[in-house]
Amino acid sequence: MNRDIRVRSESWPCITPFRISRNVWHEFPCIVCEIDQDGITGRGEALGVSYLGETLESITRQIESVADEISHGASREELLTLLPAGGARLAIDSALWDLEAQKSGISAWQTAGVEPNPIETVFTIGLEDTPEQMAAKATAAAELTLFKVKLGNDRPVERIAAIREARPDSRLVVDVNQGWSFDELKEFGPALHELGVLMIEQPLPRGADQVLKGYESASPLCSDESCQHIGELDENSGRYQMINIKLDKCGGLTHGLELARAARESGLGLMVGCMGGTSLSMAPSHVIAQLCDFVDIDGPLLISKDRDGGLVYDRGIVTLPAQHFWG
Repeated sequence: MNRDIRVRSESWPCITPFRISRNVWHEFPCIVCEIDQDGITGRGEALGVSYLGETLESITRQIESVADEISHGASREELLTLLPAGGARLAIDSALWDLEAQKSGISAWQTAGVEPNPIETVFTIGLEDTPEQMAAKATAAAELTLFKVKLGNDRPVERIAAIREARPDSRLVVDVNQGWSFDELKEFGPALHELGVLMIEQPLPRGADQVLKGYESASPLCSDESCQHIGELDENSGRYQMINIKLDKCGGLTHGLELARAARESGLGLMVGCMGGTSLSMAPSHVIAQLCDFVDIDGPLLISKDRDGGLVYDRGIVTLPAQHFWG
């Protein structure tokens, strides 16, 4: 078997600056991996895990380090032993899924054992200076009703109250991105529940959430940064009611499906999330979204322009394009 593998970096500007409790993005840089075989090209995109120190340069080096093995036919399953979880493995894994689908005529959804049903994604409201600014963003997205709201420890209840007043029809989940202490969770959590918050994502820092074991939260808690891959699932089971699977974290759809099914067997709810990016990042996540309670694949809605022929977004519902795009 002979394959050619290529890797390049790209950057996709945001419509407006996107802010969370620990960072602000003006663009979403990514790595694109392409694998050619028998005149067919499979593509994959990854942004990596910045809070774990991944960069476009480190992802590129990792991909190049296994280029010979991939060129000589290494499979997705073999890739799991060649690279650790992270952006490099995701980029190659996604390209291999796409290549296999085109060669076999069997879609990635079929191979994963799911139907490519339309799914509803959250629309993310980034952290702004004032509650009123965040309420204005919810008001401007009049055709959408499911929001994921980024929060820190500056007036989180007031921010959700402002959004609730502006959009009483909305369904809300919140993402704290490790921004609270345990005392702040106990203070803010019940008030957010009273405002109808359906779930609180990653309230405490990774490595400081042992105190959640046995804690009864008014709204379900979802692990994100605290659960990178299946090796961390057990320690999350007694602390959280859900996990957020991001393919950049766990290193691709192959491992993500394994993690999703293991989480379900442990009685945990599921969310699929993203690090941002184009439809090329979102398409593999659309596969795993079929198994999830909440879906966060709104990356293309946050950038100025998506890739041509990408996923179709209509009032929060995400469907596949009519022509081949990925998988």
